[in-house]
Amino acid sequence: MLILLPPSETKRPGGRGRPLDVGGLAMPALAPQRVAVVDALVALSADEAEAARVLKLGRTQLGEVAVNAALHEAPTMPAVDRYTGVLFDALDAASLPAVSRRWLGAHVRVHSAPFGPVGALDAIPSYRLGASASLPGLASLKKVWADAVTAALAEERPRFVLDLRSEAYVALGPVPTSVPSAYVRVVSESEGGAVRALNHFNKHAKGALVRRLAEDRPRVNSLAGFVSWADAAGLRVRAGKPGELELFA
Repeated sequence: MLILLPPSETKRPGGRGRPLDVGGLAMPALAPQRVAVVDALVALSADEAEAARVLKLGRTQLGEVAVNAALHEAPTMPAVDRYTGVLFDALDAASLPAVSRRWLGAHVRVHSAPFGPVGALDAIPSYRLGASASLPGLASLKKVWADAVTAALAEERPRFVLDLRSEAYVALGPVPTSVPSAYVRVVSESEGGAVRALNHFNKHAKGALVRRLAEDRPRVNSLAGFVSWADAAGLRVRAGKPGELELFA
């Protein structure tokens, strides 16, 4: 099973690893796109005012321009530790035992805007770039990433993909139709039986789900296998719209 996670806008600063090694990231076929986006982001950062405009940064966020300018030489840390926010706080990867972290490294990809999907333990620097940004001199991020990511996923041939990304990041790399997958929506059920999608708790539920998977480390190779594991783990899931799975929070 391969799990796809969205990134977070908030990130831990600093790091102790070596600078970004594009060739050392998961899915190495994406190296050309990674180089193109990183170089465009660094070039944009030479003009603080223009970078602030393109990235929609306020006065208190101008420090993010310097962060982007240093992408080639900045220290790194594992992607699963770099990101903060509701989902990654619920996952709390730093508190997991080594065996669970290794499981994350083998089974989880975090889909970033500048690097595409990276392994949970891949070393990345801090950055500021969202899925909807349009960098000068570069096609839209959707055009840069979508076909390349879909092709890279097809090359990996995972037996099953659990897609926990937001729709904005799904657009940057849809799972190929040749790969069995399920897109997860987090929902709640009222006393009357009505089901509704959740926003804030959506991220928390996804983070908690991935933590539970890392703790249990099940051998899941299909949607049926995931549902069976979830039932045994006391989680409630059910089929939603075609290609989707509802996770009750």
